[in-house]
Amino acid sequence: MSFRDNLQYLRASRNLTQERLAMLLGVSRQAISKWESEKAYPEMDKLLMICDLFGCTLDDLVMGDVRNPANPIVSSRDASELTETVDDRQVGNGGLSTETAQDMTGYDDHVRQFALMVASGIAAIIIGTGLASLFDDNHSIIGPSSWNEVLAVLFVFVGTVIGLALLIPGGMRHADFNRQHPFIEDFYTDADRTSAARRTAVGVVVGIAVIIIGILILIYADEVLGVDDGWPVCLMLMTVAVGVWLFVYVGVRHELMNIEDRNASLEKERKERAGERDRYGELTGAVCGIIMIIATIIALLLLFTGEPIGEMDWSDGWRTGQGLFWLSWPIGALCCGIAALIIQIFKSHHDR
Repeated sequence: MSFRDNLQYLRASRNLTQERLAMLLGVSRQAISKWESEKAYPEMDKLLMICDLFGCTLDDLVMGDVRNPANPIVSSRDASELTETVDDRQVGNGGLSTETAQDMTGYDDHVRQFALMVASGIAAIIIGTGLASLFDDNHSIIGPSSWNEVLAVLFVFVGTVIGLALLIPGGMRHADFNRQHPFIEDFYTDADRTSAARRTAVGVVVGIAVIIIGILILIYADEVLGVDDGWPVCLMLMTVAVGVWLFVYVGVRHELMNIEDRNASLEKERKERAGERDRYGELTGAVCGIIMIIATIIALLLLFTGEPIGEMDWSDGWRTGQGLFWLSWPIGALCCGIAALIIQIFKSHHDR
């Protein structure tokens, strides 16, 4: 038997779909499909993982017949024990049915931790800026002092460091998780999605309410107390930090629940890294690149020639090329957006 036949037999004997086997091995479903169609061959580490998963030897898997193993030690193993081993890896220690999709990769816990780290990192930067406003020169909590500027910079620095200490490791862990699990079977139920939608709605509403409270405090302090800097700004930024934390936390969790889009995005990135980039994507990049190069040339000409533009009733600075050169880039960006939409329309029509 060939490797393809052995793999198909092992997978069928354990009632494993291509999706579940892909999750257990940390590869995409397309990789399993290519192995079974002999369009690709797994690397050595994946072969060893398959042997460990199904309790067979490398020789039997690659060149032999797993239904009649040559190794007497392996052949004497009880089939039920092997099935139990695979089932345990699928559903954990619980006795859940293997026919029901389960979170076998710890994806939900990872999403919670990732959302928490990203939201907390952004909030930490805002909080640091808010604490720095307590040492404003006009309304410092320690009064006029040469330490005001030092303390303000210190709090901004500390908040930024804490924020980056959360954002960077969180992003690296997320990238590593995606690398190890390029495909995940969608295990979320309708009840999970309903609960997530409710949580997102509550988080957004509460976040908006908290930010509005902070703005009202700032307005009250300015109009009634005559204080427009210092502690009112600090309180306002604190409420903004809370609101942003809620927005980011519920937003990230809600976005990452869409596992189908997540799998499709990772598969697209894999194809791009492997040189299989969509020709429509290449066309979009080329067109946008040409547009922005032309926009840059026009901007430089306007900047250095300084010729008057039109007869519009503007101030002298705005009637010259120096005053309008920067418009080339936003106009170019809008043209890129239009071009991308047109190309996407043609792509959708072609894919039908």
